[in-house]
Amino acid sequence: MLLRTLDNRGQIGVELEHGADPFHDEEERHDKKIVAALDTEYQAAVKNNDAPTRDRILGDEFALVTGSGKMYTKADLIAEARRGRARYDRRDDADETVRVWGDAAVITARLTEKGTDDGKRFKYGAWFSDTYVRTASGWRYAFAQSSLPLPKGPRETNNCIALP
Repeated sequence: MLLRTLDNRGQIGVELEHGADPFHDEEERHDKKIVAALDTEYQAAVKNNDAPTRDRILGDEFALVTGSGKMYTKADLIAEARRGRARYDRRDDADETVRVWGDAAVITARLTEKGTDDGKRFKYGAWFSDTYVRTASGWRYAFAQSSLPLPKGPRETNNCIALP
């Protein structure tokens, strides 16, 4: 960001705000677009049980921690995709925000899912945070945390959504 300043003689000058760098801002915008696109590709791979795409995007040390405290590894998620037990009628995100700090990026969004798991119907919403890290081979999905399922009730209550 540019700041207007007055020097000790009353002269107006322009300088960069401490830490502001227009080239850095452009790089950050570029990184946000890359990470958002990668996360969109990953979420589509989940919906379609696409194990090869999930394998390519997930980091080797990936971990998912759910709101109930369960933890899943990359191997768990790849095996789940290969089994194909989950079938999605609907799986989409809303209120997505991407934040980038150097070689780390976090996406937060509200997820809505509806479908079957091993033949049993499910329908719920949850908030999640996905963490991506920049590696020598590009951005990788390193960590995820999801909330407990959001409460059902009025359409919009305290930033929670009830599913139709």
